Amino acid sequence: MLLGAQLRRLREASGVTREGAGWEIRASESKISRMELGRVGFKERDVADLLSLYGVTDFTEREALLKLARNANSPGWWHRYGDVLPSWFQSYLGLEAAAALIRSYEVQFVPGLLQTPEYARSVVLLGHRCAGADEIDRRVGLRMQRQELLRRTQPPHLWVVVDEAALRRPIGGAQVMRDQLTALIEATRSPHVRLQIIPFDAGGHAAAGGAFTILRFGDQDLPDIVYIEQLTSAIYLDKREDLDYYAAAMERLCVEAEPPERTPELLTRLRDDLYPQ
Repeated sequence: MLLGAQLRRLREASGVTREGAGWEIRASESKISRMELGRVGFKERDVADLLSLYGVTDFTEREALLKLARNANSPGWWHRYGDVLPSWFQSYLGLEAAAALIRSYEVQFVPGLLQTPEYARSVVLLGHRCAGADEIDRRVGLRMQRQELLRRTQPPHLWVVVDEAALRRPIGGAQVMRDQLTALIEATRSPHVRLQIIPFDAGGHAAAGGAFTILRFGDQDLPDIVYIEQLTSAIYLDKREDLDYYAAAMERLCVEAEPPERTPELLTRLRDDLYPQ
């Protein structure tokens, strides 16, 4: 996506049409459009030819963009989980890994990026009761590997709003939930994690339609992406009217939820009342 956005900017600055760019690399106008949206793979030779067409002659600038092309074609860490990973979720993992800000609303479960291994295992078992032990282990391992992005030198900012119902639902039993709520309390101490809770007494709220995630990227040329997961597929939204609608819903959720500074207190109360030692 980042490389595509930069190629589009260079093409427009040089006055070249998508049709002209396609002619240069023996491709269609629609392929240039897909390249610029980051929805198709890149051949390094094609990128080099486009850079020449757009008048990019500086060695350092060309090499930086060609390196982006090489990196774009490198398989992500999640490819080794291909046997348990649906293709529609692979796209999300790539976007999540590239995001600078991840904003999410959860109504049924604790967010995957904040789950403990025991809680994650209980969630996986809900949807894969007939799977063998090895498959369950790999699915849990995949979820734990995802969380490594929060331990990077420059991690994304994670801002999550969780419905109180997700914290009261006893996934995995009392001890699993107690440990999970303790882990959430610890997560709130991280400077790049913000967690808010919508209590029951808030009544109806802006996101009555269900859970969703908004991904924002570091490059201002890249549009936000709204991700909505279903049982056997997912929806990715990037049209401006959709983005505006979900962004407004997220803002209202953050206003209706308890403020972040109250989250440790609320989690501690829920943990000790519902899952006492």
